[in-house]
Amino acid sequence: MIEIYNECIQDLLIKPSERPKGGLNVREHPKFGIFVEGMSKIPVGSYDEIQKQIDTGTSNRTVGSTNMNATSSRAHTVTTLTFTQRFIDKEKGIPTSEKMSEINLVDLAGSERAASTGATGDRLKEGSNIYKSLSVLGKCISVLAQKSTTGNKSIVVPYRESKLTFILKNALGGNSKTTMIAALSPASVNYDETLSTLRYAWQVKSIKNEAKVNESAQDKLIRELKEENERLKRMGGGGGGTDPAVLEEMENNRRMLEEFKR
Repeated sequence: MIEIYNECIQDLLIKPSERPKGGLNVREHPKFGIFVEGMSKIPVGSYDEIQKQIDTGTSNRTVGSTNMNATSSRAHTVTTLTFTQRFIDKEKGIPTSEKMSEINLVDLAGSERAASTGATGDRLKEGSNIYKSLSVLGKCISVLAQKSTTGNKSIVVPYRESKLTFILKNALGGNSKTTMIAALSPASVNYDETLSTLRYAWQVKSIKNEAKVNESAQDKLIRELKEENERLKRMGGGGGGTDPAVLEEMENNRRMLEEFKR
């Protein structure tokens, strides 16, 4: 669980006094994608344990008082839940393969106008950085929507212009399904902010991602070999009087499966 405060990434599961100066860095790995270097990863086994960690992180968030909100969030927060599903060989009782997925819960700091909030000094600087990162996010959403509608894959999305969008690269335009919940105000004085938020949400609807199962190339091949063997068995009526060519193909698949399991 991290927050992006004034373009600086802080680990919310660590007390402020124990955090490294300058915050954490965002890296991109060719295999693992985008990740925050040095971020705390805590194993959990139930919803109660997840809630406990989120409560801890929430208590460490950066908040400040403005004319519009006494406990205004001054940073964007990203909570990442990593789920691993393991498949077990029932006969041998050993893991055969696994699938992994991540859920990113993102709480964006709200857009605000200095005249409305009465922000000065640090509050004004915070608001400026919030507006900057939200502007880049809006630009990324606009470009992604354009790519989806035009089918032009060569368009470059400016993820790296902000740490927020760089972290959310996989969630916005990668192998994912993304949902945006827009919080609006019915007050007439917030008309501009409400209209801007609605434009955000409308553009997000235009983005089309194709989510795929996260499995390694080896796990995928093993699964496909097993499915092929099952199909061949059905062709042979369970094995009795099967064509020699089909039997040979099944044997080849079996040998390949045994090789992979080693």
